[in-house]
Amino acid sequence: MFYLIGLGLFDEKDITIRGLEIVKNATRVYLESYTSILMVDKERLEAFYGREVILADRDMVETASDEILSHASTSDVALLVVGDPFGATTHHDILLRARALNIPTDVVHNASIMNAIGACGLQLYSFGQAVSIPFWTDTWKPDSWLGRIQENVGLGLHTLVLLDIKVKEQSEEDLARGRKIFQPPRYMTPASTLSPTHTLALALSRVGTPTQSIRAGTLAQLATLPEDAFGPPLHSLVIVGSRVHPMEIEFTSKWAIDGDWLRVARDVYAVEIESE
Repeated sequence: MFYLIGLGLFDEKDITIRGLEIVKNATRVYLESYTSILMVDKERLEAFYGREVILADRDMVETASDEILSHASTSDVALLVVGDPFGATTHHDILLRARALNIPTDVVHNASIMNAIGACGLQLYSFGQAVSIPFWTDTWKPDSWLGRIQENVGLGLHTLVLLDIKVKEQSEEDLARGRKIFQPPRYMTPASTLSPTHTLALALSRVGTPTQSIRAGTLAQLATLPEDAFGPPLHSLVIVGSRVHPMEIEFTSKWAIDGDWLRVARDVYAVEIESE
């Protein structure tokens, strides 16, 4: 059996009881280590699980998945995923490969940013398409995410913006030359993606952890904050839709930088605010 097991958002104790039982009994346990990161290192996981955890980087998961799937038809193999297993298309792909090899599969779900984003106070039912903003290079500058944000804006829906991370990545030159030299980790921050407008937005950092941070303001206000105002990764951004409900504004005002949050909600978004 091949298992995809979600680990949640914070540390080794966020795994579900069912997931932990599978990990303890599996023949091999891998940790997918590039689409997201936990707030603890591999050694903490191994100490809590009582067994070895093998790091699976992008190259192993996307191009050498046979190594992970080998023997899964006759024994239990687990791939641990930060958040929920279906939070990244990579995990759909490895499940399809397993099915093509007639390997039985099972998925153990967990919390992810896709549902924990509700902690900011905006209703999950009012979100549109989630988008990811990738780091650009000199030769690769995708902008399809911008069109999806515009579609959400047109429908008055909120937009969850996932900010890119680069872990164990190679430069284009090293990749072309076949050199296994890896760049230092990089984490996109809200400050690097913001444009100065009066659109309401929330910047979220380390959601689901004890050091979770939420800042609410206009994009212009958030853009003036220094990088250290957001703290360490992971980071995400929410663009507030025009159909925002008064209860959402009341809840999110807890995170507001200043009184402009309520003023813009009233004057620009036409939200009926009973008291300020």
